Amino acid sequence: MRSILQNLLIISCLVTALQGCESLGGPKDPSSTDKEYAGWDAEKFHIKAKESMEASNYQKAIELYETLESRYPFGEYAAQAQLDIAYAYYKNDDPDASIAAANRFIKVNPTNPSVDYAYYLKGLVNFNRSIGFIERFLPTDASQRNPSNVKDAHYNFTELVRRFPESQYVPDAKQRMLSLKNNLAMYEVHVARFYLKRKAYIAAANRGGYVINEYQRTPAVPYALLVMQEAYTKLNMTDLAADAERVYKENYPNGAPIPELDDTTAVNNIWSFFGFDQ
Repeated sequence: MRSILQNLLIISCLVTALQGCESLGGPKDPSSTDKEYAGWDAEKFHIKAKESMEASNYQKAIELYETLESRYPFGEYAAQAQLDIAYAYYKNDDPDASIAAANRFIKVNPTNPSVDYAYYLKGLVNFNRSIGFIERFLPTDASQRNPSNVKDAHYNFTELVRRFPESQYVPDAKQRMLSLKNNLAMYEVHVARFYLKRKAYIAAANRGGYVINEYQRTPAVPYALLVMQEAYTKLNMTDLAADAERVYKENYPNGAPIPELDDTTAVNNIWSFFGFDQ
């Protein structure tokens, strides 16, 4: 039943995407583009593309920026156009194209004063991609999702902080890194609990220990201690279970300071039913 519903959902999304593509129309005839922009100089392309961005017409902005770059590859607006294309792709919900454009800008313009923004933009793209489409509208626990995009975003922001410690984007990047680290830590706790359910107690205890060693001072630590306590109890390792309980009580006498998102809500039950957590 779940498999059937998943397939239906995927098909529905594909149909919607195809309809969106049709609304954009096919690729333009290059000759028609030449006629439309006949007599335009680089400054006009730059101004019109910016106007399209401000009007949220990102597809048009991409077209204008790409035409600007192709016609005036060595002009004063060329480098900025490359960076603006990356941002336009990001706003147009095309993360792969955005990251590719940002990487190209970094490679071609390694000493450009705005290169720090290219690193920041890559992190921003993956940060938002880690949230996911459905989670933007429904209150679900992101730490239960596949962490690949979270890891990518954390790496992107780490690179920004390392390469450009004085960048204006560093403060925001550090705040996002903290959120991402907490997310990754809780993901490990979810994996440890999965092992508990499967009675893989050694794996559960090891995963809990990994959280404590690698993600110190995150909200996931008390939950990792509880997993370790239960796992060692099941393994009849009473001393280790008692140690985990003692550390928990000493550091969290009133319980975990940050409660988990309630995963018993109807939204999360629906999410689990469709198998999005797999």
